[in-house]
Amino acid sequence: MTAAPVTSPDPAPAPAPAASVPAPGTSTGASTGTGSGTGAGARRRPLVLRNRAFGAVWLGQILTQAAVRMFQVGVAWWIVAHAVPGAPGLASGLFLAACTLPAVALAPVVAGAIARFPHRSVLRSAAGLAGAASGALALWAHAGGLPLVGVYGAALALATCQAFFDPCLTTSVPELVDDADIETATGFELSTQSLAGLAGALLGALTVDRAGVAGLAAGCAAAYLGAAVLVAVARFRTAAPGDTDGADGADGSPRSRPLLRILAELPSVRRILICFTAANLFTAAVFVVIPLYTRSVLFGGGGTVALLEASLGTGALVGAFTGTRVPGRPTVAGAWCLGLMALALALPGLFAQRPVVAGCLAVAGWCAGAVSVRFVALFQRMVPTADKPGFFAVMQAVLGASLPVASLVFGTAGDFLSPQTLCLVQGIGLLPAAGALALLGSRTPGPAAAKPAGGER
Repeated sequence: MTAAPVTSPDPAPAPAPAASVPAPGTSTGASTGTGSGTGAGARRRPLVLRNRAFGAVWLGQILTQAAVRMFQVGVAWWIVAHAVPGAPGLASGLFLAACTLPAVALAPVVAGAIARFPHRSVLRSAAGLAGAASGALALWAHAGGLPLVGVYGAALALATCQAFFDPCLTTSVPELVDDADIETATGFELSTQSLAGLAGALLGALTVDRAGVAGLAAGCAAAYLGAAVLVAVARFRTAAPGDTDGADGADGSPRSRPLLRILAELPSVRRILICFTAANLFTAAVFVVIPLYTRSVLFGGGGTVALLEASLGTGALVGAFTGTRVPGRPTVAGAWCLGLMALALALPGLFAQRPVVAGCLAVAGWCAGAVSVRFVALFQRMVPTADKPGFFAVMQAVLGASLPVASLVFGTAGDFLSPQTLCLVQGIGLLPAAGALALLGSRTPGPAAAKPAGGER
């Protein structure tokens, strides 16, 4: 998902056995070639090795998200350190707002496309168009005279493609894996954000320092085009007519319902999304704060940005693979992790040592990855199959609605307030969201009680 610790983002099963609440629209067989294989030996192999189709799409997701993260980190550092010395906070905030706006503004369009067109075609087209946009930016930058508005335009184009790719892949999980592997596949899918964040963080700022925006865009183009090829060769399982639930249209296909109605029939899910949308107002600001903190407090360069971003990504990666071991209901675990994340984001405002900042970002990343797995796996079980295209699009939009606001507000504030003050504001601002999520603990069903129908009332 996003920077919020919902996902976005567990190979281990959730507290309820994966087969105890069947996910609608999935098949238990492996006759299509996308299944898990037979025998205990095959079951013990990692999912990405025994299911080649899922492994290819998963690798494609790593490439696309690594490319967009590398682009965001690299350009944000380029703006702060090279392009806009006068008001870098506002300029970087505008850039990051452009990177998050399409997922919010295009949610109905994304949901309609995912519901109407074959998922493999949507994924392949999104990756291919992003590769073309990155390649065009690379040629423009190499020719010289690249204006800042051109970079903003490229950011909008790449974010638009990613707005289609991510929810489409989440919706496609039941077409790639068996029901018993849904939790494991969710963990791999969410860990992709952490892997991509780590790779992008390591390469983004360093690439800009050494090869400029032209080299950065060329690397992104190669990653996107590679992802398009991987998706094109993967084999998706086609759901049988009886596998889908919900009302059917005149042609027998599932009828897509209005996005707001989907959330209206899932009150527990709606309350959780509201809590994390509020949390995103402060967690998303970390991507604005890191380059400003590096330049003004640590007096570092691209290597320092890479270290801090890599710490955040490493923590999120570990959290994605250990999230199911956090005890308690998802809402309770989420409340505790938001509280810990608030402390981790606030401490750099008091202690400006580089190891302290890196350690705090690793803890914050772990909280994000751990809670993300719990909630997305829960949503996979609770949301009817026919509603999943719309739900995951609206989930991305709801969670992302606060990202442009956070980028602009904290970016503008960064030109007037010190980065240490911004860190303290982040930590303090997360506490109300943690408290609200804790209050939902007694009202939200655990995984074992989650119903896959939209009748959660």
